[in-house]
Amino acid sequence: MESSRCVSRSLERLPFNNTALKKLPVDDSEEPGSRTVPAACFSRIRTLQPLVRPHFVALSHSALALLGLSAQDVLSDPLAPEYLSGSRLLPGSQPAAHCYCGHQFGLFAGQLGDGAVMYLGEVESGTHGRWEIQVKGAGVTPYSRDGDGRKVLRSSIREFLCSEAMAALGIPSTRAASLVTSDLYVSRDPLNRGQRIPERCSVVLRLAPSFIRFGSFEIFQGRDEFSGLQGPSAGRHDIRSQLLDYVIETFYPCIQQAHSNRKDRNTAFFREVMIRTARLVAKWQCVGFCHGVLNTDNMSILGLTLDYGPFGFMDRFDPDFICNASDKRGRYSYQAQPSVCRWNLARLAEALGSELNVAEAGAILDDFMLTYEAFYLSIMRKKLGLVRKEEAEDSELVSDLLRVMHNTGADFTNTFHLLSCVPWPEEGDSERATLGPVVDLILQQCSSIEELKVANKPTMNDRELAMILSMAQTNPAMFSMVSDRPGVAQQLERMGRLKELLETDQDELKEKQRDDWIHWVSRYRKRFAKECDGTSDLSLIKKERLSVMNSHNPRVVLRNYIAQNAIQAAEKGDFSEVNRVLKTLEKPYSNTFGLESLDGPSACGQKEQKGRDLTVGYDRKPPAWAQRICIT
Repeated sequence: MESSRCVSRSLERLPFNNTALKKLPVDDSEEPGSRTVPAACFSRIRTLQPLVRPHFVALSHSALALLGLSAQDVLSDPLAPEYLSGSRLLPGSQPAAHCYCGHQFGLFAGQLGDGAVMYLGEVESGTHGRWEIQVKGAGVTPYSRDGDGRKVLRSSIREFLCSEAMAALGIPSTRAASLVTSDLYVSRDPLNRGQRIPERCSVVLRLAPSFIRFGSFEIFQGRDEFSGLQGPSAGRHDIRSQLLDYVIETFYPCIQQAHSNRKDRNTAFFREVMIRTARLVAKWQCVGFCHGVLNTDNMSILGLTLDYGPFGFMDRFDPDFICNASDKRGRYSYQAQPSVCRWNLARLAEALGSELNVAEAGAILDDFMLTYEAFYLSIMRKKLGLVRKEEAEDSELVSDLLRVMHNTGADFTNTFHLLSCVPWPEEGDSERATLGPVVDLILQQCSSIEELKVANKPTMNDRELAMILSMAQTNPAMFSMVSDRPGVAQQLERMGRLKELLETDQDELKEKQRDDWIHWVSRYRKRFAKECDGTSDLSLIKKERLSVMNSHNPRVVLRNYIAQNAIQAAEKGDFSEVNRVLKTLEKPYSNTFGLESLDGPSACGQKEQKGRDLTVGYDRKPPAWAQRICIT
């Protein structure tokens, strides 16, 4: 009992220092229920809404360590599930909810705020710095609108696992320290088909230096001409200045110290946010991650991946990949993410208003795509093991690789991982004979003719499609105008590819896929031969190439089917799969090939025999049923 109390006190003595509530205006109203909250950045939450019999599903050892806690501390404390789910008040914490607005799917939505999230406070953790702690799914707040403020096990598992997976991939992200479920149930419609079922209320403990987002500055927005809505603190430029000062002084101290002129400081801040955002989306693109809901209220002011809802890692490479079944028009598709992030930065500039010089903000926005492209190409060079030289042809080599991947329906993650098996060019070797084995491995990651037919089926409404095709025959001039529109051009391209597929068979397709891959891999070998200048140690260059590729091409990512298997087991009370997946995702770059694989593919298809290989089963091409998973 005594040891239990000692452990309990380790949670009870977390060193809270709730700076945000000290520096920013707080709504102290005791009015119950959802409401508009003017002139405040936070609202206090005075009543906790405890779960029924809360218990742990999983803990992240590395995230807990950021708070100076060990998993043993937490698991040994009988009160820990209550403390870490917002069911019991941690000493020193001050529950509150953050007020923000946002542009959702391109339209200003007015006040949004933390409708299911409760801020507990900020913990000062010695060498690990300061971390804001939130519980997501802890109940109703003033910003819950018509919601119940609860999250269910299904969505909580996805957020918990992906937060930790992204951090392990080296992608800036909020963290998830614990996942608690309970015997309290709420009614949900998981497939959005009007079929509601009871699901367990669950809570994720989230960490970040700050959860302030672009939308935090939109609460000062005046009336929007399209939606007719305005921010709850419209016109309160004094509070906007206060929030901006807090963010820069606290999270961008170097910028604060470097500038005595306010507008110069703010310009430098906006540029840094632009750079962090460009770097973040470049990292997303390079691992095939799609956020799904890139509204301004889901964009971190610190350049972190924020709010994991209908996210998805691409399986088969498709630039038009949409991970959110609710995104009917593909606003947040994979290839749209960079331009959407730039659009969101423009909305942030508007929200900052007179704090920025319009011309300077415009120039920074103009730099976004170039900044993004530079980050993207730099990472892609590393994924291809091109680390010693930068050649003008590299951009085209990458785009041609993606084109071949798209045309052959190649698995994004596995194909990149297999490229480390491409043998170094040797004088006099036979191209086809040398490349045949590694191309065979890549072809195993490509789609069959039936899979490609499904993938290239037009997604446009049948009636709209029929009208366009009719127009092509009856009014060519009008058709030429319409066919240039991105959405229409995309559908026509799909139809063209589908027509080609219908006129071929599986054997012909495989032969064409083989030719395409041999052609690209041949170009690739010639390019990485340029890495050697003739004077350097070739064996050292080979090892360096393999090391860089294996640290930038994950062997495993959180694919939807992996998450789904963990969810289904957990909903039956078995949490072992969640924890096995977590352990695997914590080491996504683990490599079973060994250095010898660089000069031949023989080892590339084999699994390591020593010890238990946790990635077995998670690194294979997804099963057919994975395509039917619907995330909204």
